[in-house]
Amino acid sequence: MKKLNYDWSKSHDYPKLNGLKVFGTFVCGGGSTMGYKLAGFEHLGGVEIDKRMALVYQINHNPKYFYLEDIREFNNRTDLPRVLYDLDILDGSPPCSTFSMCGKREKGWGVEKVFKEGQKLQTLDDLVFVYCETIDKLKPKVAILENVPGIVAGNAKGYTIEIVERLNESGYDVQIFQLNSATMGVPQARERVFFIARRKDLGFSPLVLDFQEPPILFSDIVEKNSTTHKPLWPSISIRWPYIEKGDQNMKFADAKYRNKTTYNAFFSTTILYDNVVAPTLTSSGTTVYYDEVRNLNDEEYRRMSSFPKDYDFNDMDARYVLGMSVPPLMTAHIASEIKNQWFSNC
Repeated sequence: MKKLNYDWSKSHDYPKLNGLKVFGTFVCGGGSTMGYKLAGFEHLGGVEIDKRMALVYQINHNPKYFYLEDIREFNNRTDLPRVLYDLDILDGSPPCSTFSMCGKREKGWGVEKVFKEGQKLQTLDDLVFVYCETIDKLKPKVAILENVPGIVAGNAKGYTIEIVERLNESGYDVQIFQLNSATMGVPQARERVFFIARRKDLGFSPLVLDFQEPPILFSDIVEKNSTTHKPLWPSISIRWPYIEKGDQNMKFADAKYRNKTTYNAFFSTTILYDNVVAPTLTSSGTTVYYDEVRNLNDEEYRRMSSFPKDYDFNDMDARYVLGMSVPPLMTAHIASEIKNQWFSNC
């Protein structure tokens, strides 16, 4: 794979196909899909339940096979094309909010909810195991399950053990990698856990992943004197005089503003400086550029996530789509190593 730049174009930078096929589940807006394409894979399509995300995905990728439905419905299908039973890679990023280290995550385990994406009443922590059923059904050569670091921490380790056991029973050896996108050419320090399962009958050696690209600072992607950003919320502007340089969020400024010794708000407001790598971009919240006291604009969010310049968000909030997505360059680096180490003859 040629060295990739975070500022690329999907209309010009996809390489020739390498002969390998991948299919995605929980494809969201297509971040991982673009990563596989950047690594030369043929992306056959995917499964997505959110109608808005599905439209964005289809506009940008024109998939050959696409299923707008619950992953459980997909698993119950008896009419899938034969090519989906002969995949080189099956990819999936089951929703991860119940494993996030933010908040009281354990309280969300086993709780049935209805989500805005349009799903029926369900428990999100079950979806990792539903995806394991997808792997067992399709039997790809390689399966990847991406999630937040919280899935391997604390009480959630029980989920990790069960995932590995289920995949072992399905005929896979599993490796778990905790990776940071900042070491992979992405201008964002987004940590994610990847369960990478290889089918036992293929005799693949364990995968080695060691990414050491130099960090890209926010100063490298910022648009100085931006005029396209959204205005700050008044609640942030009124607290800004209490910000001290170096504050990463507004919790201390909020306490000073209210003349309190405790703080209980504004954790979701991130303050960015030129000399740092941008932290994980979430699908909600506010990110303020300290030097210009302003929101980031969509172009900065796009660069931060290594999405292409010509990506069509179809009038959706760019931050929401990007915050829900795996950075394409992150997936591209992993996929390239899998290709080089396990499919070098292709």
